[in-house]
Amino acid sequence: MKSFLYIISLCFFISCNNSENTQEFMNTSKGKYLFNSNETIEVYFKDGILKIKWRGKNLKPIKVNDSSFYVKEINEKLVFMSKPEMHIELAEKREHKGEKFYFKKIAQEEKTALEYFKNKEYTNALNAYIKIQQNDSLDPVIDLYRLNSMANKYIRANKIVEAKELILINIALYPQKSLVYDSMGDAFKKENDTVKAIEYYKKSLVINPENRNSLRNLEKLKRIQK
Repeated sequence: MKSFLYIISLCFFISCNNSENTQEFMNTSKGKYLFNSNETIEVYFKDGILKIKWRGKNLKPIKVNDSSFYVKEINEKLVFMSKPEMHIELAEKREHKGEKFYFKKIAQEEKTALEYFKNKEYTNALNAYIKIQQNDSLDPVIDLYRLNSMANKYIRANKIVEAKELILINIALYPQKSLVYDSMGDAFKKENDTVKAIEYYKKSLVINPENRNSLRNLEKLKRIQK
C-alpha cells in the first residue's frame, strides 16, 4: 500500500514538471557512473529528455523535479547531486531505510575490470581486478566462486581463450586455492592439451590432495597417455 501511495505521489509531482532539462543540468549530469566496482550506469539525453543505459537495458526515467527522476523499472528515485562531486543517490524509502547508495561519476574513458575484459584488454582487466581486491577483499565482484563460474561458462561455450584469461585472473587473486588450478586443468583438457591439463591438475592436488575433479581427470589423462 505504501509503495502504491509513493507512486501516486510521484505521479502528482511529475505532472507538474516539465520533462525537458536545462542545458546546464545536461552538461553536468551526462556520462558514466559507477553502479558498483564492476558495473556502470550511463546517463545521456535525447531531445532534452534524460535516458539511462544499465545492464544492457535502456531505461526511461520520469522527471520528478530538476534533479530527481523516478525509474519505474527498478522502482527507485534517482537524485543527481553535484557536491562534493557529481554523483547519483537513491532517495530513501522503506525498503532500504538508513542505507546510503552513492554512484560516483567517472571519466567517460575510464573502464571497469569487466569492460576491459570484454574488450580483450586482459592485462588491464587483471590490474583492475587486483585493484578491486586491494580496495575491498570482500567485494562480491572478485568472489572466487563467482569468477570460477564465469570461467566455466566460457569453457562450456568453447571460448577457451576467454576462459583461460579469466582463470589467470582468479589465480592472481587466489594463488593458494586448489579450485583455480583445477579449472585451468579443465580448460586445457577442453582443448585437448593433455600435458598442460595434467600440469594444472597436479598443481591443484598439491594444495588440496582431495580435490575430486582433479583426481578423477588426472587418472583419466594418465591412462590416455599410456
